[in-house]
Amino acid sequence: MLKLRIITAVCMASLFVAMLFLLPSLWFAIAVLPLVMMGGWEWSKLIKIRSTAARVMYLSALMFIIFGISVWLGLPDNFLAQQAQNILIGTVALWAIIFLWIQGYPSSSILWSPRPILALLGLILLSVTWLSVVTILMGDHAQWGLLLGILIIVFADVGGFVAGKLFGKHKLAPLVSPGKTWEGFVGAMGLQVLLIVFLVEYLPMEVSLLKAAFLIFSVALYSIIGDLFESMVKRHSGVKDSGSLLPGHGGVLDRIDGVMAALPLYALLLGAWVS
Repeated sequence: MLKLRIITAVCMASLFVAMLFLLPSLWFAIAVLPLVMMGGWEWSKLIKIRSTAARVMYLSALMFIIFGISVWLGLPDNFLAQQAQNILIGTVALWAIIFLWIQGYPSSSILWSPRPILALLGLILLSVTWLSVVTILMGDHAQWGLLLGILIIVFADVGGFVAGKLFGKHKLAPLVSPGKTWEGFVGAMGLQVLLIVFLVEYLPMEVSLLKAAFLIFSVALYSIIGDLFESMVKRHSGVKDSGSLLPGHGGVLDRIDGVMAALPLYALLLGAWVS
C-alpha cells in the first residue's frame, strides 16, 4: 500500500508541475477545473445526495458559481484582485469557524451536519479553492508562488504521515480522526522548518525569517484543519475514503482537503510576505 501511495504521489506531482509550467496561467486554471468537479462529485456522495440526477445538478451549481465568480472578477482580461481578496478573507474566516466545529465535535454537528448546510459548504469551499489558484497565478509570483503554496501543504501531509507512523501515540483529535496524533502534528510543522530555512537562505529576493515562518506555519496549520474537517465529515457520514480514484490515497477530496483550507489563506498572505 505504501509503495502504491508513493507511485501515485510521484505521478500526480509530475503531472502537476508539468502542467503548471507548460501551460499559460489561465489554461492551467481551466485544466484544474475537472479536479474541482471530481471533488464536488465526491462531496455530493459524502453528504448522501443519492441520485445521479441530483449529483449532476449539484455539479452544475458548482460550475455556475465558478463561472459567476469569473465574470464578476473580470476574468480573463481585467482581474479584480481586491474583490477576490474580499472573498478569500470571508473564506479564511469560515475556516476559523470550522475549526471551532472540529473542536466541538460531536455536539457541534447540529450546526453543520444538515445536508443543505453541508451542500452549501461544499459549493463555497470548492469554488474558492479554484479562485485561490487563479488569484495566485494572476499575481506577481504566478507559477512559482503556487508551487510554494502546494509544497507547504505537501510538507505538512508528508511530515504528519511519516511522524505519525513512526512515533504516533497521543491522539490529536480522537473523536474526529483517530489516526491523527500529536506526534504527526509536530512532524507536519517540523518539516516546514526545512522549507523556511531554504527560502530564507536561497530565495533570490530578501525575505525575513519572521515573515517566512509566519506564512509557512500559518498555511501548514490551515492545511491540517482542512484534513481534520474532511475526516470529521467522513466520520459523521460513516465513510472511510471520499472515493477510490487515486490508488493508495482514496479519492480526490482525500488529497485536496488540506488545499481547500490552506490555499485561500496562502493567496491572501503571499503578497504581504514579500513586500
